[in-house]
Amino acid sequence: MQYIYKYQSPIGGITLAANGDCLTGLWFDGQKYFAATLSEEKEERSLPIFEQTKEWLDCYFSGRNPDFTPSLHLEGTPFRHAVWEILRKIPYGEVITYKDIADEVARQKGVQNMSSQAVGGAVGHNPISIIIPCHRIVGCNGSLTGYAGGIAKKIGLLKLEQVNMEKFFVPTTGSAL
Repeated sequence: MQYIYKYQSPIGGITLAANGDCLTGLWFDGQKYFAATLSEEKEERSLPIFEQTKEWLDCYFSGRNPDFTPSLHLEGTPFRHAVWEILRKIPYGEVITYKDIADEVARQKGVQNMSSQAVGGAVGHNPISIIIPCHRIVGCNGSLTGYAGGIAKKIGLLKLEQVNMEKFFVPTTGSAL
């Protein structure tokens, strides 16, 4: 059985999902791939993991870096897990590029290079937004691209973390991973 909980953030509604003990999903309502890992059989209920996640989100949206992480359970391919683990290590208030992640995955796999587009696909399918900070990824040219929750939410999250936004821009066409 999977469980859900609704959270209202300053930048929009969020749906949390859990297996009972661990968080399995966190999506802005209506985002791309919304509830992609959520089964048809689910129940809305208050659980300790949701209370812990709510505490984390309350701290985060108050402009502070939470000093704990709720218990997480991620399902995905080994490649996606490798990308998500890199995302988890990006410090609060900092950004890296899709190319940085591709270079790190290539280094870990012992290969010469890795596709930034493949990394973008794994980042986009991150089932636990914000806590696994996919909003901290930018294009190599400074473009604010590729956030499943939408560019406006990505900008809002980066500004909340007091990222200097002067060097970034919203692309008008195409993508620059």
